[in-house]
Amino acid sequence: MSNRFTKSALLAGTIMAGAMIATPVSAQTVDQENEPALQALPDNGAGNVIVVTGSRIQRRNVESAAPVAVVNAEEFELSGTVNVENVINTLPQVVPGTTSFSNNPGTGASTLNLRGLGTPRTLVLVNGRRWMSYDTNQIVDLNTIPSFLIDSVDVVTGGASAVYGSDALAGVVNFRLKQVDGIELGGQYNITERGDGARYEVHGAIGTSFDDGRGSATVFAEYYNREPIFQSGRNFSNFALGGESFDAPLQRFGSGTPPQGRVNAPGNVIVRNAIDLNNDGDTTDAGEAAIRRDIAAGLVLDDGLFRTPGVATPNAGNSYNYAPANYLQLPQERYLIGGYADYEFSDGHSAYTEVSFVNNRVAQELAATPVTGTFNVNIAAVSPFLSAAVINELNIIDQREAAASAERVANGLSALPTAQLGVISTAINRRTIESGSRNSLDERNAFRVLGGVRGDITQTINYDAYYMYARTRNANIQAGNISRSAFQRGLDGTDPAINIFGLGQLSQGSIDQISIQAQNGDVSTTQVASAVISGTFGDFAIGAAQPIGFALGAEYRKVGSEFLPDTALSSGDVIGFNAGDATAGSYNVKEVFGELNIPIFETDGGARLNLTAAGRISDYSLEAVGTTYTYAGGVEFSPIRDVTLRGQYQRAVRAPNVAELFQGQAINFPGVVDPCANAATGAVAATRAACIALGVPAGNVGQGLIVQPNAQVPVLIGGNPNLEEETSDSFTAGIVLQPSFLPGFTLTADYFDITIDNAIASVGGSPQGAFDLCFVTVAAAANPVCDAFRGVRNGDGAIVVDNPPLISQANISSLGVSGIDLEANYTTTIPFSLLTDTGEQRVNLSFLGTWTESSFVTPVVGIDDTVECAGKFGGRCGEPTPSFKWTSRASFMDGPLTTSIRWRHLSAVQDEDDSVLYSDFNGVERIPAYDLFDLTMAFEASENLTLTFGVNNIFDKLPLSPEFNAAGEVSNTNNGTLLGDNQEQANTYPSTFDVLGRDFFVSAKMKF
Repeated sequence: MSNRFTKSALLAGTIMAGAMIATPVSAQTVDQENEPALQALPDNGAGNVIVVTGSRIQRRNVESAAPVAVVNAEEFELSGTVNVENVINTLPQVVPGTTSFSNNPGTGASTLNLRGLGTPRTLVLVNGRRWMSYDTNQIVDLNTIPSFLIDSVDVVTGGASAVYGSDALAGVVNFRLKQVDGIELGGQYNITERGDGARYEVHGAIGTSFDDGRGSATVFAEYYNREPIFQSGRNFSNFALGGESFDAPLQRFGSGTPPQGRVNAPGNVIVRNAIDLNNDGDTTDAGEAAIRRDIAAGLVLDDGLFRTPGVATPNAGNSYNYAPANYLQLPQERYLIGGYADYEFSDGHSAYTEVSFVNNRVAQELAATPVTGTFNVNIAAVSPFLSAAVINELNIIDQREAAASAERVANGLSALPTAQLGVISTAINRRTIESGSRNSLDERNAFRVLGGVRGDITQTINYDAYYMYARTRNANIQAGNISRSAFQRGLDGTDPAINIFGLGQLSQGSIDQISIQAQNGDVSTTQVASAVISGTFGDFAIGAAQPIGFALGAEYRKVGSEFLPDTALSSGDVIGFNAGDATAGSYNVKEVFGELNIPIFETDGGARLNLTAAGRISDYSLEAVGTTYTYAGGVEFSPIRDVTLRGQYQRAVRAPNVAELFQGQAINFPGVVDPCANAATGAVAATRAACIALGVPAGNVGQGLIVQPNAQVPVLIGGNPNLEEETSDSFTAGIVLQPSFLPGFTLTADYFDITIDNAIASVGGSPQGAFDLCFVTVAAAANPVCDAFRGVRNGDGAIVVDNPPLISQANISSLGVSGIDLEANYTTTIPFSLLTDTGEQRVNLSFLGTWTESSFVTPVVGIDDTVECAGKFGGRCGEPTPSFKWTSRASFMDGPLTTSIRWRHLSAVQDEDDSVLYSDFNGVERIPAYDLFDLTMAFEASENLTLTFGVNNIFDKLPLSPEFNAAGEVSNTNNGTLLGDNQEQANTYPSTFDVLGRDFFVSAKMKF
């Protein structure tokens, strides 16, 4: 009994990871010793039983109605990865979440997005139990999982709420940690061919048994360090690419907030009224008015004079190249320690515990702060910095502003805030490069403790009960920010005047005067108390080879989180990083659940029929959610031993998380195309009418920089405490082939169809979706989907930081995905060897691929506006969703030497945004098929030492490097992945496409 319970203590944590290697996904009986993805449990006198991910029933084989993809530890070693994300994102079932290349947007964390249905809809487990979350969205940070301890990773497709509770809408990813026997030491070093981005890791673990085998324990520690790479380190990301206006060629220098400053005169002010600007002898004609409007939209103070915006050139103009100062690869430093142990305190009864602690530091770095907004300028205070000609222009603006104010009063309206002479109200864009780059450091301290007992009730029934508590605290410190109020006081004469007029004019004293440091804190906790009784009823089915299995349990879960910004951040006074109000909230759920595994028959010839069922009742403390019901049913049928047919249906739910429920209003600056600023959409009659009705002057509709002076538009987001639960329906049907005439070969094919209803989303699904839904799809100002855009535009029709639209969350959306997963695995020998006397070597060929038939989102159910994202990227789809994605590997084991080649493939994707033809200004409408090849060689130098060397991306395939013509326009973006405006960051999607290039690694592992 002691030995059995020593084995059963394989409770090793869990981490997200994924790709594939030797073990097939399947539901077939395998040898326990050769299947590390299985967790051994007490055998109750009937031989070892196991638990398969997706079920809580103990059983003697790995048969499952649900498809389960298994990734073994060897894949992590052969791929040269230390962070789990680098393997998991190669899985065809995964669309990358935030990663080590997510600088802006980014959180310093690495997340998992199964099937592209959203990170919160993927449930992450470690050893079959919930792991620790890191923020108010209650998402797992993969940085907290020790990759060197991963024994295997199981990926279950489709909802699994009946088994595991909330969140498992897209599926479940279960990381299984191994138990160490003896001492393991190891380390790894990675560096790119360009000599940058070094990563190194060292780890150690000790495992032993004690008290004559009644107990066992494993302790471990790891240190990891990753050096940064700036976007300036790669040609494709060194220049920010974007249109100077929406109908101009793609240019270098993508920001409309330049370091020399830009002053936008108010829309109701006509500058230089008596000057014949177009030299036609008439100062009042339509052409004259258009030129004045252009001037008002972008007066630029350069060399002491006002000038009109021009086409940007590489080192001049009114656009700024912010790219080089941004991280391409984020730096990281991580310390991880922990352990797990078990002890048989009585025959048949054991206590067990797990403990882990992670200190993780990840930095972000962005270009210097872009100060934008409307400010009151005291002409006398700033006049020492300006030429007489510029002062004269400001006085003209001031006079006309006073006249406009008097006219308002005469018409019964309120006076303008700066009606008094000597002070003007004007929009200012100024990049404060004198203050240096913006820096943000996230330091997360996370710990998780778990204690439990398990054992026998009878010969056929067991119990398992545990309590888990996890807590993550993050400290976010920001440098390089500017105080909006201090900036204002430096212009209106309250404080010493600051000189923002011209390149490099801010003195160190002025920088000290307007700079502000800010910090956030957030705390997330998870508590789980769970008890399960499982076993068999006995052999009730006639002719059944196994008895009916069951599991019955209860669970209490409480989650809580809070976000604590400092006063400057919550007030919105900080310019540089996004402001936000405090968030705090928690809720709990009480649940009962059960499962059945019913063998109907099994013959000596291998024919069998098996039924499974599961159900869960959950009672939430959230009034809008209340009681939910989830359930599942499945069937497996083998007409012969070589063939298994399987299918399953599952109803799953996801309760809203703390951020969705309780988040305070926060400002963000997403990149969007305002349809009212775009000449093409603005020319559509319905869109034009909606724009005018919602505050855009008729003459400004479609006028580019007037209506949208920057590619990033400010919006407010916030929580909704009245949110209900999301629901999903999942169908899977597949076949498993293990032909007896081809030993070592397994083929599985599974069709999946997942639909999520009542989905929580912001109106339109994203800021861009909200704009498009209101102004293009619906194009009716009275429609409720346009509520966010009422009264938010200034006199020119632009949306500015002073009054951004609030895009709230609601249960309004629907989304889903369908397709086929195909996995093949073949292990054999070939009659050739260089290093052994046997004259043969072992060969393993594996393939894991997904065909995505559909990946859709309906932003607002009831409005005919469904977006299909299969084979698309950008727009409302975001990260590329290729129709075909696969990872395959060929490994050759010749005695002590293993040589392995991996092939990663993404099919071509097309730009989703039909409203903008990016190819018209040298953008990319189509990203061609993408293939990467990796080579690894591992050598067992001795029984105790293994050395591994590898090269990832051996052909050094990078996103296309841009070339520029004399005008500064991109001249060669006909292929590759260089995107321009329709991209995430760094002119590409850095979490999907390789941005490092050829990358080398070497590792050593010792066991004693």
